[in-house]
Amino acid sequence: MTTLNQLSDNKGARATRNRVGRGIGSGNGKTSGRGGKGQTARSGGSIMPGFEGGQTPLYRRLPIRGFNNHNFTTNYMVMNVADLQRFSDAGRLDGIKVISAETLKAAGIIQKSLDGLKILGNGELKAKLTIEAAAASASAAEKVKKAGGTLTIKSPKEGINKFLPKAALKRMAAAKA
Repeated sequence: MTTLNQLSDNKGARATRNRVGRGIGSGNGKTSGRGGKGQTARSGGSIMPGFEGGQTPLYRRLPIRGFNNHNFTTNYMVMNVADLQRFSDAGRLDGIKVISAETLKAAGIIQKSLDGLKILGNGELKAKLTIEAAAASASAAEKVKKAGGTLTIKSPKEGINKFLPKAALKRMAAAKA
């Protein structure tokens, strides 16, 4: 029979603490397992990954390849017709003549307009709504028309205008007028 005083950990379950800097006889005296002198022997002396001692690192010697289209993607604020019906039933669209990204943002329904509003056709729509969006699916357009509403596709900011600050766009619009 085993008693509590006979219990012990499995072999290798607990690693013994390695005491460093306690004389050359310990095997980890003098330099405490850090090798010779220099940056890596010091506290906080680690080097960044990819650093090759001042030599041009491999990631800079190799040529850049490929292309990333991320900056030029169009990010729509997506909304389903079921969401529009839900907001209409709750009375949150009352007083809004034309539903657009700007009016939904002003009503507190969406936080960001991104590159415009995209209407998708998930769900049912019974309310007669006038919608102005940057894009819409065919099923969404069909459901809006079937409910007696209108859907106008207004293209989002295009080209260089997408990257200009709003103040610059306002100045350009004022100059045209």
